Amino acid sequence: MTAAAPAPAPLPAGPSGPARAAGDLATMSRRSLLRMVRYPSLTVLIVGTPVVLLLLFVYVFGGAFGAGVAPGVSPGAAGRAAYLAYILPAVLVITAASVAQSTAISVAMDMTGGITTRLRTMPVAPVSVLGGHVVGAVVQTLLATAGVLGVAVLLGYRPGARGPDWLGLAAFSALFALMLAWLSVAMGAAARSVESASNTPMVLLLLPFLGSGFVPVDTMPTAVRVVAEHQPFTPVIETVRGLLGGGPLEASTTWTAVAWCLALTVLGWLWARSAYRRPRV
Repeated sequence: MTAAAPAPAPLPAGPSGPARAAGDLATMSRRSLLRMVRYPSLTVLIVGTPVVLLLLFVYVFGGAFGAGVAPGVSPGAAGRAAYLAYILPAVLVITAASVAQSTAISVAMDMTGGITTRLRTMPVAPVSVLGGHVVGAVVQTLLATAGVLGVAVLLGYRPGARGPDWLGLAAFSALFALMLAWLSVAMGAAARSVESASNTPMVLLLLPFLGSGFVPVDTMPTAVRVVAEHQPFTPVIETVRGLLGGGPLEASTTWTAVAWCLALTVLGWLWARSAYRRPRV
């Protein structure tokens, strides 16, 4: 009588759902970060454009505008220093919006180039496909923001922020970057072409100008002032300005900025998920 064949050894269990999703997210995030390294000209453009804007406004308009934003400051060198401190928060916001534009283009390239379609046929967690772009955008935004802030220090800017202020600024910048990342990913996923994806985020670049970024809102006409006071980037700019200055923050403005960031993050996530699931024809 022959002995029964031994039962085959059980196959090793694969990673669980959350573990697999985390691994896929790490892979897709690495892909987004490698794109930043492989295309350094894009990174230079993202940082260079806000720096040029900073130099233009400070050294061309700052001598005169500084006297208007800081009472008691005379035009000239003192005015330029005062205006540098005033517009820096807006330039940092524009830096983050520049990253959002490049993120929308990258997502649109994946959506229209067939990469996303191929990933849908593979055992890849759907959350990681767009989440990788989000992680890459947040990291790139924080690095670009630090670079522009460093240039401002070289130009003579001296922040009054202390330790807790810097921690608060880092946390708020990460939240703001997350909000812009999800909105830009949604814009890229919903775009029908790469060209339209490059144009849609332009509204994010224009909003800092229609706010308190470059001039006080109380100097604007009534209709414009109402829009400037109630659009989301104005409380964001004021919160960044308060954190950099090291002075006491206005609680209502700060909580309004946080509420805008959280609400738009959820909106961007829902929009991105819907656009990703929609079949492309």
